[in-house]
Amino acid sequence: MKTSNTQKFSLGLFIFITTIIFVFALYLIGNKQNLFGNTFRISAVFNNVNGLILGNNVRFSGINIGTVKNIVMINDSTICVDMIIEDKMLQHMKRNAVAAIGSDGLVGSMVINIVPGKEISEALKSGDTIQSYNKTSTTDMLETLNTTNDNAAKLTSDLLKITAAIKEGKGTIGMLIEDAEMASDVKQTVVNLKTASSSASATIRELKHIISAINYDESLAAVLLSDPASANQMKSIIANLEKSSENIDSIITNLNSVVLDVKNGKGTVNYMINDTVLVNNIDETMKNVKEGSARLNENMEALKHNFLFRGYFRKLARDQRKEAEK
Repeated sequence: MKTSNTQKFSLGLFIFITTIIFVFALYLIGNKQNLFGNTFRISAVFNNVNGLILGNNVRFSGINIGTVKNIVMINDSTICVDMIIEDKMLQHMKRNAVAAIGSDGLVGSMVINIVPGKEISEALKSGDTIQSYNKTSTTDMLETLNTTNDNAAKLTSDLLKITAAIKEGKGTIGMLIEDAEMASDVKQTVVNLKTASSSASATIRELKHIISAINYDESLAAVLLSDPASANQMKSIIANLEKSSENIDSIITNLNSVVLDVKNGKGTVNYMINDTVLVNNIDETMKNVKEGSARLNENMEALKHNFLFRGYFRKLARDQRKEAEK
């Protein structure tokens, strides 16, 4: 009889403890699923839920605020996910919030992360549908990695070909590496470029010194550089000089033609220069003119002493004296 009471007591204690554990487990599960608190419902539409299941957590800025209540397939590219959110979070969430499906750690279950929008928006209400962001799936990532690997393999193959060609001395780079003479020429070219650059720098410094030495108040160079009117006048003078030079060239050409004609025996000048008979006749004529002039002077003196013309010459002399006195 004593043994039977002990068994009954142990059985009752077991049932009591089991009931407490069961109630506590129900409380934990209900609390996790927001069964005993005030909640509200919101939705988000995704193209791919990436393994999301009912009961997965919903987080807002990293804080667990609810769970996934329902997942409905609307069509082949649209999936609506309903979420149960704690009522106390309603005042903090806005309509421009964005939902995205992520993983809880590297190998954890899927979660929905809700990120608040950056701009000011209206407060979220129960039953609203917020925006969603579809992340790249693992399959897409693997396909991208495969494409990247293929491209890397092709690139490696091409690099091997280029390296082999360079080693064999093919192409410009190969010649630069393998051909010592060409490398020397390139070095000499670089040295020449440096020398030319140094000379250009020295020339620029000299020009800068010359320009800085110009007296902009008195020098002609400053006037030409700064005064447009003077510069235009100088241009006009240069243009006139060019025209004068052209005219002088034309005159010289004409003179050369005349001289050539004279040398070739054309014209009166050549006849006067080269004909000795004419020159002698001209000399004889000049002598006769001089003799005739002397005889004329003698005849005039004779006329002055002639009684017929003496009065005329005396009157002429008096008139000349009167003019001199005046």
